[in-house]
Amino acid sequence: MNILKFFTAGSVDDGKSTLIGRLLYDTDSILADQLEALQSSNRKNDDGTIDLAILTDGLRAEREQGITIDVAYKYFQTEKRKFIIADTPGHIQYTRNMVTGASTANLAIILIDARNGVVEQTIRHSYLVSLLGIKHIVVCINKMDMVDYSENVYNSIIDKYQILAQQLKLVDVNYIPVSALKGDNIVQNSERMDWYKGESLLHFLEKVDTDNLDKSQLARMPVQWVIRPQTEELHDYRGYAGRVLSGTFSLNDKVTILPSGANSTIEKIEFFDQNPDVAHAGQSVTIHLKDDVDISRGDTIVNAAALPQESKLIEADLCWMDARALDTSIMYLIQHNSKTNKCKISEILHKIDINTLEKHAAEEFKLNDIGRVILKTADALAFDLYDDNRANGSAILIDSRTNLTVGALMFRAAVE
Repeated sequence: MNILKFFTAGSVDDGKSTLIGRLLYDTDSILADQLEALQSSNRKNDDGTIDLAILTDGLRAEREQGITIDVAYKYFQTEKRKFIIADTPGHIQYTRNMVTGASTANLAIILIDARNGVVEQTIRHSYLVSLLGIKHIVVCINKMDMVDYSENVYNSIIDKYQILAQQLKLVDVNYIPVSALKGDNIVQNSERMDWYKGESLLHFLEKVDTDNLDKSQLARMPVQWVIRPQTEELHDYRGYAGRVLSGTFSLNDKVTILPSGANSTIEKIEFFDQNPDVAHAGQSVTIHLKDDVDISRGDTIVNAAALPQESKLIEADLCWMDARALDTSIMYLIQHNSKTNKCKISEILHKIDINTLEKHAAEEFKLNDIGRVILKTADALAFDLYDDNRANGSAILIDSRTNLTVGALMFRAAVE
């Protein structure tokens, strides 16, 4: 049974947490003690029904204010698929939280309040979805119960969003009219919107084709640990352990080790107590090579026929996540897979006004700013372009003074 990772985005009070709560509630995915606490809660909707947003609003401040601040992850499954949901905040000041929650998703649910239509937050979140390379989008036009389940309202919002989707080059966009509060078109199709001939949200999520997600043939495995027991039983044992980021490695594949550039061939693959012929993306394995090669933690084993780019000067999109502004005069650390490197931001090319999508010249980066920069690293990085391989085309920026993660990077080009 495969796993679908998705996240919700939308403006404040568009009903993201309620929609997730409704999915969990209507699929009987709530534990008995959670259900009891939910029923005894004094937080109710205006009509006296249970406020399902409580299921994801875990922080005290979230419950008191009725908003989402941090990312909440929820897990459930049906007979057809397992799901990991990230409930992300809609407030502009929590953009960094949203980017964190969306970074591992392969589908986005964008909620639009049927009363308000496409607003600035819709544009901002859709831009972030485009920036993060998420291929599948479901636009849930929520609160249809508050516009008398009007087909005209639904069609009008679709017309406006299609213009935005075209501008952002979003290709696979699907539209579903829902009422998270009442349960319309969430798990079962709504009789109150018989004009809608599509699937309910759950049925769509169960069937959406994810075979093309994370299907990169660019085989990459950063080495986490070199295993050399040097015991009598395992005197000559030499294995390289790590998690396959993307693509597949097979026995007898020719591989290159970066940054050294040494070449070898895969002799054996270990996965727990098995010796499979193939290692797939997402599996943590130990690889044995036919040649004794000098390899250490932070090196990367790659497909010799599809090498990544190597450069010390990289153009990248940057999402700034720290209250302290970017300082171009200091050295930061860049964490790219298992390798940590020193780097500096040598130039800020532009910032994006994510409400209008306009690019502006800028001399500073503050909390939640997004734009494009050129960074210079002490040692060359072996990376792919983010659009080609999300797993090997991203990194985080760390402030060495505080050891805090201050930025998320998406590589766009090697600078000559």
